[in-house]
Amino acid sequence: MERYQEIERSIITKYRKPLWKRFIKGVNEYKLINEGDKIAVCISGGKDSMLMAKLMQEVQRHGTMHFDIEFLVMDPGYNEINRQIIENNAKLLNIPIKIFETNIYDSVAEVESSPCYLCARMRRGYLYKEAQKLGCNKIALGHHFDDVIETILMGMLYGGQVQTMMPKLHSTNHPGMQLIRPMYLVKEADIIAWMHYNDLQFIQCACRLTENCNLCDNGGGGSKRQEIKTLIKKLRKTNPYIDMNIYRSVQNVNLNTIIGYHDNERSYHFLDDYDTKGGKEC
Repeated sequence: MERYQEIERSIITKYRKPLWKRFIKGVNEYKLINEGDKIAVCISGGKDSMLMAKLMQEVQRHGTMHFDIEFLVMDPGYNEINRQIIENNAKLLNIPIKIFETNIYDSVAEVESSPCYLCARMRRGYLYKEAQKLGCNKIALGHHFDDVIETILMGMLYGGQVQTMMPKLHSTNHPGMQLIRPMYLVKEADIIAWMHYNDLQFIQCACRLTENCNLCDNGGGGSKRQEIKTLIKKLRKTNPYIDMNIYRSVQNVNLNTIIGYHDNERSYHFLDDYDTKGGKEC
């Protein structure tokens, strides 16, 4: 058995419950893959997107629906070492990647206000365009369960709003395209365990603008997301259900107990119909 086959086997044997079953549950529950799809699996070179690529290969191989995959790698300006690591890992894992180059890092190098936000938007835009060129109708990103619950808390504590990272979205700027997150229910700790079990080494923060990388998981906690990650870790010590409680908080919203909310068309305040609706004490 070749090395990549051993790694694939670990996904559906040793890590069947935390990785494979959670992946399949997310795909089915949120209807992320449909018959006839052509999906661009977007690989950054990190542990999350590389595992996503392997999971997508497995579901294509063993699933009941027919769909096509393109494994898409965008080089935004990686240094030579990171670029080589991505290529080596793709070869090791038997992932037939297609690499295209952009100058995103150069474009945002001189931006002082929110360069990370601009970089993320540009990267997604390029991925959509390249995926469309390949005839894809969806792009798949490697965000996992921890990204989801961290986003919920970040929105509340730093954005003053209740929102979440959705499992799928229609693109507003690229008609006919959708974004999906197949690892929506997969926990980061299980991804790390799988990585260590198979003795795999992936790039972490490949951003050329932050070579010392305080934004990385292991970089000392310079980012707001790292602060939230650390907070959740502390909360887990006293409440083992904290992760699911955060996640379920955006699924069990009682609008009768919300002061105000808005969608793309209108805003609502509880006083708008307070007298006619007859608000009752809980």
